[in-house]
Amino acid sequence: MLVVIMKKNLPLLLLMIVLTALAVSFYQPYDRPTWFLETVPVMIGVVLLLLTWRNFPLTLLLCCLLSLHALLLILGGHYTYARVPLGFWLQDLFDFSRNHYDRIGHIAQGFVPAILAREILLRRSPLIPGKWLFLMVTSACLAFSAFYEMVEWWTALFSGEAAEAFLATQGDIWDTQWDMFLAFMGAMAAQLLLSRWHNRQLLNVAPELRTKFSA
Repeated sequence: MLVVIMKKNLPLLLLMIVLTALAVSFYQPYDRPTWFLETVPVMIGVVLLLLTWRNFPLTLLLCCLLSLHALLLILGGHYTYARVPLGFWLQDLFDFSRNHYDRIGHIAQGFVPAILAREILLRRSPLIPGKWLFLMVTSACLAFSAFYEMVEWWTALFSGEAAEAFLATQGDIWDTQWDMFLAFMGAMAAQLLLSRWHNRQLLNVAPELRTKFSA
């Protein structure tokens, strides 16, 4: 009984954690404009979830992944990606040439949206689990990653040097290519590792999918 209650209230608990982290990160961030640019996707995502939850509740797996991704963005927004302490710790531990926290963020940019895209496509399109679903999810994640890189480009053109903290290239001329490649790898990894678990979770929120999974 306790487990059922915890599962039922888990999305609300995760929402409260994300909103609390967002409020805390707003206090004296390293750079206020960068904080806004990095956290505005979280704000938009929260609003969209609240508006659509009644008609389209998400699996608990996806809720946990979205919350983790939100916390990664919030932490990067507070410190800026090039100055996140976790990245410096990894830099010292593995003798990296730069702070690689942004690399973690871009892996998540493929990993988490892959499960989101998979959930939407399975519940709102004729696609069934298989090669075409895998291809469409991966393509959607690559498109999202490319669009985000264009947003960074437009921000740089608009604000000039002020966008440096948002871009977080740290002098790497291949930063854009690395970002998209890592998102691609994240999308592939999420589908390979989590598809079966995700299918079981989907049956809890959309039992009608059983016919798709048995096809």
